[in-house]
Amino acid sequence: MTRNRRISAVAALALAALVTGTGAGFAATTTASATPVGTHAFPIAPAAATGTATAPTRSFHGALPAPTGPYAAGEDVIHLTDTSRPDPWVPSSGPRRLTVTMVYPAVPGTGTPAPYMTLAEAAGVLQRQKVPASSGVTPQSLSSVTTHAFDGARPQHGKHPLVVLSPAYENPRMTLTSLATDLASHGYVVALVGDTNGDSGETLADGRTPPCAICDDPALDFDSVATSRARDVSFTIDQLTHGTTAWRLAHLIDKRRIGMAGHSLGGAAAAATMIADPRVLAGVNMDGTFHPDPMPGQINRPFLMLGTAANTDWERPWAALGGYKKWLTVAGADHFSFSDLDLLHEEAGYPTPPLAPERAIVITREYVTAFFDQTLKGIDRPLLDGPSPNNPEVLFQP
Repeated sequence: MTRNRRISAVAALALAALVTGTGAGFAATTTASATPVGTHAFPIAPAAATGTATAPTRSFHGALPAPTGPYAAGEDVIHLTDTSRPDPWVPSSGPRRLTVTMVYPAVPGTGTPAPYMTLAEAAGVLQRQKVPASSGVTPQSLSSVTTHAFDGARPQHGKHPLVVLSPAYENPRMTLTSLATDLASHGYVVALVGDTNGDSGETLADGRTPPCAICDDPALDFDSVATSRARDVSFTIDQLTHGTTAWRLAHLIDKRRIGMAGHSLGGAAAAATMIADPRVLAGVNMDGTFHPDPMPGQINRPFLMLGTAANTDWERPWAALGGYKKWLTVAGADHFSFSDLDLLHEEAGYPTPPLAPERAIVITREYVTAFFDQTLKGIDRPLLDGPSPNNPEVLFQP
C-alpha cells in the first residue's frame, strides 16, 4: 500500500467516524497505526488496531471557526467546462467538468448562510464510507455544518490576490473551508477546486454528483493525479482572469497576484501547478508528499512547506526549491490538522491528536496567510522570520 493509499484509507475512517456521530461503529485497521513517515494515522478510537471503534452517542452539530480578518466571507459556487480535454478519470463522460467554490472579501451582514456542501455531496460522503441507514445519519447532518460564509454577500471594493486551494486525495474541496473563509476575511479571493470523479462527489452544473472513479484503483499513479489537478487549476485561472463570464465577481481578482495552497495530494498539486504555470507566484504544501519531487530549477518562486514534525519526505524537494522558501513543522499535529477534519472529528466526540484541532486551525491560518501576505501583497510578516513565543508548536527547519 502506497503512502497516499494509506492516507486515503485513514481519511476514509476519519470521515466515516465523523458522519456517524449518532452511534455507528467502525473497525480500526492496521494501516491506521503503521503509516510511514509523513502519513500520520488518525486514530478513530483509543483501542487496539484489531478492536472495534464505537462511535460516541451524541448529536453532531459541526461548526467551523469564524474568520479572523476585518471582512466577511462571501461565497459563490460556479461550474466550469474544459472542452479542450476529456475527463481524465471517466473519458466517456465527455469534457472535463469542474465545480469551484469562490470565497471572497465581503461586506459584513450581507448574504445568507452558505451550506458546507450540497445534500448530494453529503450523500456521496455517506455512500463512499458505506454508512448504514440504520445509523440514522442523514446528508443534512453533514451539509449543515456552520461555515461562516455567506451566499450572495456584497463584495468589498477593490482588487484582491487570488489563492487556489486543492484538498487531499479523495476528500471533497469543502474540507479546506476554514482556511478559505479566513483568507477571504483578510482580503483574498479564494477558489476551492474539486476533483470531479476523483473524490467522494462534486455536484455538477447538471445536478449530477458522480462518485469517485479512481479511489479503489490499486495501481493509481499519484503523479498523474497531481498533474491532472494542475491542469484543472490552470484552466480555472484562465476562466477567472478573462472577463466575468465564468464568475460574476471576477473583476475582484488581481491577475498579477496569484498563489496556490493544498493539503496532502493537494500540496503536491500546488507544486505541480507552479512547475507548469508561471502565473502562480507562490505555493504552499500542507503535509503532502510531492508527486513527483521537483527538480532543481523547476520552482524558483516562493514556497512554504507546513507539515507534521515527523515528516522527512521533504528533504529532497526542499533542496531542489529555489528562491524564498520556508519549511515549518508543527509539534503535536497529525496529517489532518491542516484541514477541517480534525476539528469536525473532535466535535463529533472522537479522540484527537495531541495538538488541539482549534489550535491547529489557528496555526494553519496564521502562517498560510502570513506567507501570502508577504509574497503576494508585499507586506513584511515577522512571523515568518523565526520561532515565535506565541506559537511554540511551530519549528523552523533548516
